[in-house]
Amino acid sequence: MKLKLEISPDLAALMQAEIAAGEKAVTTAMLEAGTNLKSAWRGQITGAGLGTRLGNSIRLATYPKGSESLNAAALVWSNAPVIVGAHDAGPLIRSRNGFWLAIPTPAAGKSTRGGRITPGEWERRTGLRLRFIYRRRGPSLLVAEGRLNSKGRAVASRSKTGRGVVTAPIFLLVPQVKLRKRLDLARDAERAIDGVPGRIVAGWAKTRS
Repeated sequence: MKLKLEISPDLAALMQAEIAAGEKAVTTAMLEAGTNLKSAWRGQITGAGLGTRLGNSIRLATYPKGSESLNAAALVWSNAPVIVGAHDAGPLIRSRNGFWLAIPTPAAGKSTRGGRITPGEWERRTGLRLRFIYRRRGPSLLVAEGRLNSKGRAVASRSKTGRGVVTAPIFLLVPQVKLRKRLDLARDAERAIDGVPGRIVAGWAKTRS
């Protein structure tokens, strides 16, 4: 007498299919979580008035590249971590040399290199000398004698009579500045992480239907 044992369905094939379904579910869940987090961070940045350029510094990468895995991961980061991190943390900023922070007024204009103009650059650009004025109350000042052009910026006066010459505040001097916290990136990151298990379960179940 001969006995023949057959297992139906094929357990090895069944397990392999289940693993493949899990790999797809995990990989898809991480991609969706990363994409949503990237969009949420970009939305926070632009919504805070920090501009689309800084918002577009938020990037996403998923691993492994070009394949599915039970160990799939998503990485969301910024190409401008110092700027984004400062607005996220709201730090106290002090001068590097322990003296003053020079904050340009509208009369100073903008730097030709982008960002805030410095007192040294302003003097080189305009040919005017800055004069220090100490104030016991409120920020001290760096001022210059010149005229204000149509854009409200201080420039050298060509008048020989002194007509139109004013003493314009060019920089406010403060010992430190508390940067206002404008972002809460951890909040969106926690939401993305909390949603991953549910995404995996939903995706795994979908492959069975």
